[in-house]
Amino acid sequence: MNPLLDFSGLPRFADFQPALVAPAVDQLLAENRALIERIAAPEVAPTWPGFVQPLEDANERLHRAWGVVSHLNGVMNSPELREAYNANLPRITQYYTELGQHEGLFARFRALKADPGFGSLTRAQKKIVENELRDFRLGGAELPPEQKTRFKAISERLSQLSSRFSDNLLDATNAFGHVITDPADAAGIPADVLAAAREAANADGKPGWKFTLHAPSYLPVMQYADNRSLRELMYRAYVTRASEFERPDWDNTSLIAEILKLRQEQARLLGFASYAEYSLQPKMAESPRQVLAFLEEFAARARRYAVRDLEEVTAFARGELKQDKLEAWDLAYASEKLRARRYAFSDQEVKQYFPETKVLPGMFKLVETLYGLAIAPAPAPVWHPDVRFYAIRDRHGSVVGQFYVDLYARPSKRGGAWMDDAITRRVRDGRVQPPVAYLSCNFSAPVGGKPALFTHEEVNTLFHEFGHGLHHLLTRVDYLGVSGINGVEWDAVELPSQFMENFCWEWDVLRPMTAHVGSGEPLPRPLFDKMRAAKNFQSGMQTVRQVEFALFDLHLHHDYDPAGAKSALELLNEVRARVAVVFPPDYNRFPHNFSHIFAGGYAAGYYSYKWAEVLSADAYSLFEENGVLDSRTGQRFWDEILGVGGSRPALDSFVAFRGREPKIDALLRHSGMAET
Repeated sequence: MNPLLDFSGLPRFADFQPALVAPAVDQLLAENRALIERIAAPEVAPTWPGFVQPLEDANERLHRAWGVVSHLNGVMNSPELREAYNANLPRITQYYTELGQHEGLFARFRALKADPGFGSLTRAQKKIVENELRDFRLGGAELPPEQKTRFKAISERLSQLSSRFSDNLLDATNAFGHVITDPADAAGIPADVLAAAREAANADGKPGWKFTLHAPSYLPVMQYADNRSLRELMYRAYVTRASEFERPDWDNTSLIAEILKLRQEQARLLGFASYAEYSLQPKMAESPRQVLAFLEEFAARARRYAVRDLEEVTAFARGELKQDKLEAWDLAYASEKLRARRYAFSDQEVKQYFPETKVLPGMFKLVETLYGLAIAPAPAPVWHPDVRFYAIRDRHGSVVGQFYVDLYARPSKRGGAWMDDAITRRVRDGRVQPPVAYLSCNFSAPVGGKPALFTHEEVNTLFHEFGHGLHHLLTRVDYLGVSGINGVEWDAVELPSQFMENFCWEWDVLRPMTAHVGSGEPLPRPLFDKMRAAKNFQSGMQTVRQVEFALFDLHLHHDYDPAGAKSALELLNEVRARVAVVFPPDYNRFPHNFSHIFAGGYAAGYYSYKWAEVLSADAYSLFEENGVLDSRTGQRFWDEILGVGGSRPALDSFVAFRGREPKIDALLRHSGMAET
């Protein structure tokens, strides 16, 4: 059997071949289209078992099969797999566009909503029907035939452009490598980073140290390399990826313009003034104006702190580093020196206390304590030898969920960190289908026989992604459409992930998950206190930077004319002039690698990080009041937030947990920007 068509258990990664993708897609699309024609017929009763459940069953099979292909394309990219993925992506997009415009199915869902039996459905079932009716309208189901055809063509083209954007960025990242042979040029760079760079050079048959644009190599160079010329070289290469400064076939300039034009046209076909208005329909935020006001207020509150942060590091660089002008490639370096001077510790010192062999069990122990669960390794086929698999069990020993962990960077893997679903919880024939998740990061792999070491920021990242994973894995909803992260408003989906990050600053959580890689001693309390004191170091600059990206994204999709004379880069510079305190060199091409909005799901939604951060900080404040390891509060968080998935509005879930609507106070306090 084609492994992509085997839905009896976990994905069969060992049996996967790119040549199997097209036959699987052929079969599933043919079966699904035949089913749709049967259940969309007028004589079919508008009932849940009559057409909703069969449609869910069919779409789940397609989602699971294509999910394996999409996942492998992101973590084990190869020319053969990329070709198979890109050849079939338009067909998948076409199917879902057809589905969203199918008049027969739309009529069936309308009839179900109007049927007297609708009142007897569960809350989750009703929410699915209401979401489907909304999505039919947003998918162009009410458009006249010619406009439907155009809407479908736009959707297919946008999926191709997004995939190409991502491919270009990955290729440009992988293509760069800089080798140095003089030890003086490597001064300041941590030993473990140099060891990895030595291995990379050896793999190419070269002496010295090889540095790349992958995060575990690039970031430490920018933060620690004393060689200013090396930092400048790496910075320029990083910020010009996939732009006109590189190979023409990797240049994302024209893709950005076409993506924006097509998104605008698609929104206007549906009667929206902008793509941002269209994008906000299934989100918590009510209008672009509301989001802009939220972001502008955030910028106004944070900017004076950002100005202070910049003045401090600039004065330090001038006085201590003898640099009269702080360039973009100096900022991370000077900031790390200032932090080390002010708080008497460095990231590298802290990193020695966070071996992977302690961090993962420590994170699992936190979850076990909060929710009364047990997490242990389990056997499963994997796509790479570094990947591990775990099962979560409840107090009775029953499997609640399972997840893969893929932590290390490699050339075949796209950058960043993310969670994705492999299997979603549902109940079929009276039996629960346990959910399965992928957790992917890009950390440094173990070197020289020692375990991988994480910076505290990487520990935060790991907790963040596991928060997403728990949202998917701890759901109690029995219906696919609103189970786990499905159906959750996009600007609320970051709540559980950002919530988890707070625990990384708690002594009772952190200490048990540390052991010095050399001595085995746990993190000393004085060092932890220094970390806490430095927690909000440059939080003003970090906040306005995130607001800058969010404003750029929203303006880009709301009041920017992609057919006008102004480029996206010029728009970004206008936003910077209003809110930023740090201004990069003219050759910086940030839009060309802004994957979140051009190759991810955050178009007109990047504000979600700050929006959800208000929710997560306020939710965590209840743990601060009751005790951060209080299992009763943990159970309540599971019951009212994690367990309900998308079965009710996110605001209702928050109020059910917190007892009131969200306030911004906790976030400002956590960020060191509360008024005193």
